[in-house]
Amino acid sequence: MNTFLKRVLILLSLVALGLFLYSVFVENIFAPRLSPKDTVEFKLNDLELEIFYNRPFKKNREIFGALVPYNQVWRTGANEATTFETNENLEINGMPLPPGKYTLWTVPKDSTWTVIFNSKQYKWGVNAEMQPMWDPNYDVITTEVPVQKLDNTVEQFTIAFDNSTDNLFLTMAWDDVKIALPLK
Repeated sequence: MNTFLKRVLILLSLVALGLFLYSVFVENIFAPRLSPKDTVEFKLNDLELEIFYNRPFKKNREIFGALVPYNQVWRTGANEATTFETNENLEINGMPLPPGKYTLWTVPKDSTWTVIFNSKQYKWGVNAEMQPMWDPNYDVITTEVPVQKLDNTVEQFTIAFDNSTDNLFLTMAWDDVKIALPLK
C-alpha cells in the first residue's frame, strides 16, 4: 500500500473516531430522550390511520395555562411536529379531510381546544425562539373540541384512537385534561 493511501486511511479513521466521540460525549446520543417518540396506529377494514408524536412527562409541573399556555398554538407534544396520516377520506366534526399526511396543532383553552390539521410538513415543532412553526395558510381543518376533566392525572402526554363504542375518536390526554375528537 502506498504512503498516500495509508495517510488518507489514517485521516479518515481519525475523523470517524472524532465524530463518534463527539456524538457520545457532546450530543449524548445514547441517553434516553426526555420526551420519547411514539407512533399510534389504527386499522379497520381498509382505513389506516397513523400518528407520530413525542410524549413529554408532567414531572410535577403545572401543564395547561403554564408550560402549555392557554390560547396559543401548541405543537401538540414535544420536539418534532406531530403528524397525522390517513389513507382514506375522513369526516372530522362534519368537515372533510382528504387522504394524506398532516401536521397536528392544538390551541388549548380552559373549556375547549382548537384542533388544527395543517397540510404543510415541518421538520421541527418550534423555531429558535420556541414559537410554533405552524403556518395558518396551510390549515385544512380547524375545529373546536370540549375539554373533559379527569379524576386521575395522566403523567405522560398520550394520543390514542378510541373505537370502544363503535364511534371512532382521536383522544389526547395529559395532566387532568382529555379531549376526544370524533372521526368518521
